Amino acid sequence: MKRKLVSSVLMTTVMVTSLAACSGNDENASSPTSATQQTTTTQTTETVDPLGKYAQPVTVTEVIGFRPPEDPKTPKGITPDQNAYLKDLKEMLNIDLKYLWSVPTEQYEQKFSLALASADLPDILDLDALQFEKLKSQGMLADLTDVYNKYASPALKSYMQVDGGFAMKTTTTDGKLLGIPGFEDPYLSTQLLWIRKDWLNNLNLQPPKTIDDLEKIADAFVKNDPGKTGKNDRYGIAMQKTLIGWGFDARGVFNGYGTAPKAWLKGKDGKLAAGEIQPETKNALAKLQSWYQKGIIDKEFALKDENKVVEDIVAGRVGISYGEWWYPNWPLNINKDKDPWEAYPIPSLDGQPGKSMVGKVRMSHIIAVNKKAKNPEAALKMINFYLEMGKKQYLEKNKAENGYVYNWFVPRIYNPAQIETIYTEVNKALDAKQEAITLDDDNYKNVADVFKATKEFLAGDTTNATKGSNWGQYYSRAAKNGGWGITRQIRDNKQVFFNEFYGVPTETQVEKGAQLDKLLDETYTKIIMGASISEFDKYVESWKKLGGDDITKEVNEWYTKNAVK
Repeated sequence: MKRKLVSSVLMTTVMVTSLAACSGNDENASSPTSATQQTTTTQTTETVDPLGKYAQPVTVTEVIGFRPPEDPKTPKGITPDQNAYLKDLKEMLNIDLKYLWSVPTEQYEQKFSLALASADLPDILDLDALQFEKLKSQGMLADLTDVYNKYASPALKSYMQVDGGFAMKTTTTDGKLLGIPGFEDPYLSTQLLWIRKDWLNNLNLQPPKTIDDLEKIADAFVKNDPGKTGKNDRYGIAMQKTLIGWGFDARGVFNGYGTAPKAWLKGKDGKLAAGEIQPETKNALAKLQSWYQKGIIDKEFALKDENKVVEDIVAGRVGISYGEWWYPNWPLNINKDKDPWEAYPIPSLDGQPGKSMVGKVRMSHIIAVNKKAKNPEAALKMINFYLEMGKKQYLEKNKAENGYVYNWFVPRIYNPAQIETIYTEVNKALDAKQEAITLDDDNYKNVADVFKATKEFLAGDTTNATKGSNWGQYYSRAAKNGGWGITRQIRDNKQVFFNEFYGVPTETQVEKGAQLDKLLDETYTKIIMGASISEFDKYVESWKKLGGDDITKEVNEWYTKNAVK
């Protein structure tokens, strides 16, 4: 599963067309979900229907950068203002959504930057962290504390507490909630070790507990024809040229040594230090160099991107890869019929369970509201609306062929614990021997899809999908010994350490970060390919002089003042 960056930052201006004051709108006059839910005011508590319909129309304007619809069944020629979600939004909430401007995604960043520079901002904004910090520092964001407490649906509030409210604390300043965080479970980035089980069996080997065990297994995979092909064209451990990336990279190796380049680790003195200059990182690089010399790492790794590495995995040229929970969904599903891969916790130096680095927060975007907005509650009601539309009762209606384009609708917030929800609900249904999912909230479709694939895989039914496709869904998300199954065991056993810095890039990071990243990439690759390990010491000195010391100071200042501890 390749990650996709969705850069649709939207702004929404709410304009009340008929009444200037909110009090004039009876928001609960016609609720789509419950006619009995009415606004009730007491001396201390006011409750409202999160999907209460405005009595008078409220016009909401947005700007959007958009790509063509992903689903080929979407009606040809449809534009964002024709998205069927907007018609439902009008019918359910009496909100008219209008775009101030819309451009292809490629043109969006420049267009939006001009809007930021001119402070020509509509009411509701879907921002990245940098944009959020900039507008926050300029005092341009509305305090959403009260409207969140009053209008956020139970589902939205439950999602905001998935991490105990940690992400919300990062968008709260001086007790004011300035943004609704769109975040994911940080444990999604937990590193696992994926190994060809048939190759282990053919060579009578056991899964590794230590890095030395792993080296012996990888060396045997190179030398002893584990696939019984009669060919000598294999290497031991998959690795691409981007050493710190999103897949088929070296993060798991470094984590096994207790370090994490391009992350900030808390030292014994309580201060944060850059993982890329730690002694443990030097030791890991020395090990990678020895693996390169032994042919355990591909001699051409520095020329290969992730797609080239995947070609080797599919061709059976390599049988070990560090990576995340989703590998069964791609690319391990491609050869499922003949290549059985299994997941294990990463090995360590001493044989104790290896610890993976995870972030404190995995923020993807932040929904905020212009301080000048007349109806900031509209943002919360629209989030509630999108969650409502994910329920089972709407799924036959809101299909692509009916003109529903999900990624054109903003603001959207998803269940941060969606994979955990799928795992839990599918296994609950399997244990109860259910024939269908009984869950009925915005998670229904995702849970039902995996349940269906799981049932078909376990029954050997390939009527609707291939064996590999069904296995990929099952073994990534639902199997107790699969990708997420092993990840949650690691989480529950606290076999992790954290990247403690989750702020926006510091001033020197913005200025020098690209240069320092280039220095890291070049030096690490050169060492792995045979340069003296003493090059690491020279790198550390250069890193400090070229801005690393300043960044360390800035990061620790942020940690002292802003980190949620």
